[in-house]
Amino acid sequence: MTTLLEVSGVSVTFDGFRAINNLSIQIAEPELRAVIGPNGAGKTTFMDIVTGKTRPDEGRVIWGERNISLLGMSESQIARAGIGRKFQKPTVFEDQTVRENLAMALKAKRGPFDVLLYRRSARSAARIAELAEEIGLSDALPRRAGELSHGQKQWLEIGMLLAQDPRLLLVDEPAAGMTPAEREHTTDILKRAAETRAVVVIEHDMEFVRRLDCRVTVLHEGAVLAEGSLDHVTRNQQVIDVYLGR
Repeated sequence: MTTLLEVSGVSVTFDGFRAINNLSIQIAEPELRAVIGPNGAGKTTFMDIVTGKTRPDEGRVIWGERNISLLGMSESQIARAGIGRKFQKPTVFEDQTVRENLAMALKAKRGPFDVLLYRRSARSAARIAELAEEIGLSDALPRRAGELSHGQKQWLEIGMLLAQDPRLLLVDEPAAGMTPAEREHTTDILKRAAETRAVVVIEHDMEFVRRLDCRVTVLHEGAVLAEGSLDHVTRNQQVIDVYLGR
């Protein structure tokens, strides 16, 4: 496993509030990582910095084998470099079918000329079938995305991100609003995705984190408070005090 993303000594202040405070995190490839912590710990700001939405005041964010700095890059350049992000609320094209949603995501991955020359080639059709299988929506391919359950929309959006072959997938609270069965299936999707890429999951649901069975980073006041297995971090007295004891 090699280091894919290295965040070091990063700080950012909003209106005098230090949201991220000398934060250092390393993510390997492939790896599944959960990031937990109380509200206001800096979890979403961490993702905002990695995706170029927020510029830190200081520190470094280094990406890939060529040690590229992400800090000078725009959000779209960072996305093209191989970083995909899924927000809490799913954003799928409700009037299009599941198949069309996945096809658009595949098409978006290619350059403008490929789109002009785009044919529903056998290769694209095979990839769409493969993605649908991976997210558990093979039977739903002809259905309108708007008809899907909340959980299924979340899976479709993960599939649309996977269509773009990101090397790092950032996923914000995927279990929110899901049934227990949907949560279980979501765990399976993320674990499978992390076999070949880095997947970082922000989550509040401890049962869900336990099922992910991965390394956990606990953030508090914009810095790493503890890191290790879930059992290791949940036995840490500071973690109990600031997060679990509430």
